[in-house]
Amino acid sequence: MSTRSMSLSPDIYQYLLDHAVREPPVLAKLRAVTAGMRGAEMQVSPEQGQFMALLVRLIGARRCIELGTYTGYSSLAMALALREDGRLITCDVSEEWTAVARRFWRDAGVEARIELKLKPGLETLEELERGAGRGAFDFAFLDADKPSYIAYYEKLLVLVRRGGVIAVDNTLFVAGETIVRRDSVPARALREFNDHVHHDERVDLAMVPIGEGLTLLRIR
Repeated sequence: MSTRSMSLSPDIYQYLLDHAVREPPVLAKLRAVTAGMRGAEMQVSPEQGQFMALLVRLIGARRCIELGTYTGYSSLAMALALREDGRLITCDVSEEWTAVARRFWRDAGVEARIELKLKPGLETLEELERGAGRGAFDFAFLDADKPSYIAYYEKLLVLVRRGGVIAVDNTLFVAGETIVRRDSVPARALREFNDHVHHDERVDLAMVPIGEGLTLLRIR
């Protein structure tokens, strides 16, 4: 829900963009196109996309899953980081937004690495559990409807292998909210999720102040 890291001052954020972000032209173009669309605040920031691409490379991920595609910035960043035989399954319910994603996946030459599932995310996760089975994925990115975060997380714990990583977006959203909106449905859901994973002995945990907060969970 943030196009930039909320914890940084404008000057420091600009320095980060100028000296640390290596955004491929196709991602920059997608970000520019998305900026004029409804829901543009849902796009991840360029530094977060780059960070997740680095995580994919660091753990040698070959199979990734994403919940919440929007216009495809995060899926494209991850797909570009995958090896040629790597695959990403991404889940959404909007044909309008994912049509933009498909165009940019094609322009980037990674369309064959990405499989889009246009149906409710929990349905796809249940199908994958029956089909691909336990531990079939190396990396997961969760950035979908907040009230379902705990349900998604429990399914991903089955689908992601031991030593694999689940990255969960917007987990500092509750800290950055105004008093008026702090009790919104997404904020309440995110607090419940943060409490749910805080002492979960099934995972190692770190909350990174990038974007609106990215929680990294390594499966033990």
